[in-house]
Amino acid sequence: MPVVFSQNAAAFDGARSFASLLDREESPAVMAAFAALGAAPALAALLSACAVVDRAPAPKLEAGARWVVLPFANATETPFAGQRAEAISEGLLRTLGVADVQRYPAQLASDNLFENGAPKDADKALDWARGQNARYAVTGTVDEWRYKVGVDGEPAVGVALSVVEVSSGRVVWSGVGAKSGWSRDALSAVAQKLIKSLLEPAVRP
Repeated sequence: MPVVFSQNAAAFDGARSFASLLDREESPAVMAAFAALGAAPALAALLSACAVVDRAPAPKLEAGARWVVLPFANATETPFAGQRAEAISEGLLRTLGVADVQRYPAQLASDNLFENGAPKDADKALDWARGQNARYAVTGTVDEWRYKVGVDGEPAVGVALSVVEVSSGRVVWSGVGAKSGWSRDALSAVAQKLIKSLLEPAVRP
């Protein structure tokens, strides 16, 4: 409705700044505040476009078991994107109730800067996890990790995560998502929110 949007353009622009303080996927306070101004439909479309997440049904995984974080593939042009996602995943697992979690030693990884496709040492990493008597391993691929080119320079992150049963090498859960933020958001904050939205249902079904 162009007329309604024109009448509330200033309010709508203000919502962009105010919403940066909130989680844009679910912003009931913002929606309620601008519903009376007639900007809610346009605002809803804007907020819903910030993230796309698809997950497998949450399995019955044991948070009390030993978990490991294996190397992430970096399919982006951003150096160390995979390692950054690994570090965030490790920290989030702990905050989600996994007390026993270890990360694959950096000195054993064959790639330090960029990886194309799956990590070259995936099999070696899984053997290492078995040596640690781990029950589950978290791994994944980072396919976007950047600030978009343009005036606003919004942060954008895309990841695919998998939980592997270490003993069998079988993938027991997987999820994929992409998320962008406002220009004032830190790239790491956007990544943390995305990875948490993927992992939390799997760790806390």
